[in-house]
Amino acid sequence: MTQAYTTDTGHGSSGSERTGSRARRLFRGWHGPGIWRRGIFLAAFTLLVTGVLAFHSEVPNTVGNLGSLLETFLPWLGLFVPLLLVAALLRRSATALVALAALAAVWLNMFGGLVGGKSDAKGDLTVATHNVNAENADPQGTAANVVDSGADVVALEELTGEALPTYRKALGGTYKYHSVQGTVGVWSKYPLNDVRPVDIKLGWTRALRGTVQTPKGDVAVYVAHLPSVRVKFNAGFTAGQRDGSAAALGNAIAGESLDKVVLLGDLNGTMNDRSLAPVTSQMRSTQGASGDGFGFSWPAGFPMARIDQIMVRGVEPVSSWSMPATGSDHLPLAASVEL
Repeated sequence: MTQAYTTDTGHGSSGSERTGSRARRLFRGWHGPGIWRRGIFLAAFTLLVTGVLAFHSEVPNTVGNLGSLLETFLPWLGLFVPLLLVAALLRRSATALVALAALAAVWLNMFGGLVGGKSDAKGDLTVATHNVNAENADPQGTAANVVDSGADVVALEELTGEALPTYRKALGGTYKYHSVQGTVGVWSKYPLNDVRPVDIKLGWTRALRGTVQTPKGDVAVYVAHLPSVRVKFNAGFTAGQRDGSAAALGNAIAGESLDKVVLLGDLNGTMNDRSLAPVTSQMRSTQGASGDGFGFSWPAGFPMARIDQIMVRGVEPVSSWSMPATGSDHLPLAASVEL
């Protein structure tokens, strides 16, 4: 015996009707003058974030170097865009959406150029820099990682007397020329001369300058490790020693006689940090040069800022990239430039 089953749709609703009902609920309230009156405080907060982003240089450094701290992590203000978008949609506020459009436009104007496709373009000279960390337990593996970059010139910072022989041996097979001054060193496939320490006002050597004789002419290479910055509970973001060293490094580069200059190192600051202006005002970063976007280098476990830098003057960057993590708390960086 076959029993017939029927479906009674007289008291229910079809799938299309339910979808239409949800859509009407979603867009309910998105009409009339109320959409402009709602979300005023949300719009005001959005404009405040926009102002901080656009005029970050006006945030004072007088209290705990707050301005420099903000500038170190400035790209992260972009996270407010999706968060405030959700809030504006939930609030059904056209005013907040207009303010959000202004925030997104400012962020894209400042950092949109860094969000590009990766390029494998190869220039005339490939360089790399790495703060190897004085407490690195695997200098052999770290050196192998740097060699794999294919760089013609390599700069290492935070070298120790104990680890230096390992780096010399591991890099010696690839790089015929090298020089170590204090805790920084440079290795090169091309002849290296006129290497000398650079005084960055620390009392010991953490910067050097050398001439690399490439097939396309001489290039002045600077390697520097500026002092670390600290965030202290009572003093805030303390960077006085770093800032003084940046000024001394900037003076040294300003007096450079060669037209082609490359700066490699851990500067403990980003290109946005006003305190590095003595250096950044006269050099161009390779960051985002058709490469890996922001290229954050620290901390290695979850990179949040690019405090390691490759900067150039008189040469053209064509690509840049971050390399895999090593035993250091920094990621190695590399870039290729045309001379």
